Amino acid sequence: MTRPDTALASPPGGLVLPLFKLLAFSAAGIFLFFVDIEIGGRHTIPVDHLSSYLVREQRSIAVIFVLALMAWGAFIPFVTGTFRQSVTARVFSVIKLVGLALAGLYLAGLAPDWANQKDMLPFLFEKLALPVGVLIPIGALALTFLVGFGLLELVGVLMERVMRPLFRTPGYSAIDAVTSFVGSYSIGLLVTNAMYLQGKYTVREAMVISTGFSTVSATFMIVVAKTLNLMEHWTFFFWASFVVTFAVTAITAYLPPIAGMDDRRPTPAGDEHGTAAGNRWQRALQAGVARYQSREPLPQMLWSNLKDGLQMSAVVAPSILAVGFAGLCLAKFTPVFEWIGVLLKPALWVAGTLLGLENAAAASGAFASGLAEMFLPAILLKDAEFLLRFLVALVSISTVLFLSGCVPCILATRIPVKFRDLLVIWLLRSLLSIVLGAVALRAGLAFGWIEMPA
Repeated sequence: MTRPDTALASPPGGLVLPLFKLLAFSAAGIFLFFVDIEIGGRHTIPVDHLSSYLVREQRSIAVIFVLALMAWGAFIPFVTGTFRQSVTARVFSVIKLVGLALAGLYLAGLAPDWANQKDMLPFLFEKLALPVGVLIPIGALALTFLVGFGLLELVGVLMERVMRPLFRTPGYSAIDAVTSFVGSYSIGLLVTNAMYLQGKYTVREAMVISTGFSTVSATFMIVVAKTLNLMEHWTFFFWASFVVTFAVTAITAYLPPIAGMDDRRPTPAGDEHGTAAGNRWQRALQAGVARYQSREPLPQMLWSNLKDGLQMSAVVAPSILAVGFAGLCLAKFTPVFEWIGVLLKPALWVAGTLLGLENAAAASGAFASGLAEMFLPAILLKDAEFLLRFLVALVSISTVLFLSGCVPCILATRIPVKFRDLLVIWLLRSLLSIVLGAVALRAGLAFGWIEMPA
């Protein structure tokens, strides 16, 4: 009789071909989302290359496409009557109408001068709403190869011992986490939403991933580093951001409000293979092949993911414009973020003590402005002293949540989350990011990984 621990040591002939196809299709997904290639002097992942090409070289088509999606997203709740479902539905229905109106004003050249400054509507539409609106549907199609053929289930078994104790999430969320961090928050949230709808994540697990890893893309991290004149320290900046972001996520996973969120799973967890026979690698192969063999036809998966991507894009694009515009107005014309910044002063005092920065707490308003748009603190502190610039760069990435992009994307998913919870999570992540970012910089200086400029 075949021993359980050798069941897949030499895969039966019937499993070799499915395993090969699983790896081939999954390799395509890995290439599309994780392989950084250079085209036209620009380094990024293939999915981003395609969407960027459409935005840059086929701008008229991209604008018409995104405007059509925005109009669909804005009017369909009133056509179907779904705006009556809840207060949140009514609020977002209005927000999407406002976003569509702002897009129309901007494109028609009718926006007032103060709203048409380059860091207002032009920034929100050209740098956020337009590229994100194009990227999400393209990413949704590519997502089929990453999550539809068994790779998540295979990795889930292997990573369970790491992800579960650190982040209270299933093993297969490791792929989601990396996709979210190095790719794009919109693509990462697309993955998270798909996993939640499939019953692979509970509400709590989905919120750990979406608020913990769905930060800006690695490409935009370069923009932050260039703005703050930190590119000569890029390697340390990237890995320090990575470590601080994941450390903050590990802590917030055990704190309210995330810790108290619903953790009931509607279907059996996809990575609960601990009772299966064989070692972990064998169980991983079994889980991946079983998923591959039970998959839907490829055209059906592509169409289903594309529909989800179009629906999300129709919500996200106008929401980014409306919510982001409101946030930028608050940051630019009111003292709201100076008031919010008072909550960050204790953490900045600790950071200032660790790094020898006497005026760190005075920059609390600039740090708080990251709630409106993650790039604002970099703009406001671009002329600050070296360590303060480095700290705000790390915090901008690690905080994850901001009103002009990530927050509307999260609220556009099917994950039931309250806006007030996102604000609390933002505050917790900001406080922890400031302190842990200062620790990372202190370690970098102590070990010689970074040096103070002459």
